[in-house]
Amino acid sequence: MKVGTDAVLLGAWMSCEDAKDLLEIGTGSGIIALMASQRTKNDAHIDAIEIEKGEVEQARENVLNSPWPKKIFVHHAVLQNYENKTKYDFIFSNPPYFNNSLRSPAPHRNRTRHTHQLGFDDLVFNAKRLLHPQGKLAVILPVSEGNKFKEIAAIHNLYLIRQCAFYSRAHKPQERWLLEFGLKEQRVESGKLVLYAHGNQWSEAYRTLTGEFYIE
Repeated sequence: MKVGTDAVLLGAWMSCEDAKDLLEIGTGSGIIALMASQRTKNDAHIDAIEIEKGEVEQARENVLNSPWPKKIFVHHAVLQNYENKTKYDFIFSNPPYFNNSLRSPAPHRNRTRHTHQLGFDDLVFNAKRLLHPQGKLAVILPVSEGNKFKEIAAIHNLYLIRQCAFYSRAHKPQERWLLEFGLKEQRVESGKLVLYAHGNQWSEAYRTLTGEFYIE
């Protein structure tokens, strides 16, 4: 799987630095789990679950070839059936979000991109089931889907605590929501991020946020 801007954004933005037990839902190639490894302390433990066997193998290979082969554990698992003895203090996901668009003839592409096997209700319910009382859930979604996700989270008493509106260019419509939720209600921290300042030149804010993860 290719490394996309969404994955880089979530991996750099989410507030996981102090987390010790982390879970990624739908790890794909493992890129966000690897970014979380770079950002967390040496004793952090990261579980990464993935429904697609081929992507599990790719993620495991990427982990083995990273500086953190003993920090990330990739599991071939379905979220709805996944259990863990320890509650997680941070869960993150770049979830599927296509609800009504034309499906690909490749089944694994459908599972990766469409919500028919992992709907937002399932994601919220199971994230809450697996979260420590002080834990957080972070996701990235397109604007309309992000707004829907916020509504579903509120129904399940999962409270928005942090959000960032992402734009590719300042004059264009918002493209993504970066969202962070907790089990206790508090004042929402809101921000804005623009990818390109001029032409194809990254904005200073984007460069500051993601710079540690790119190879010059």
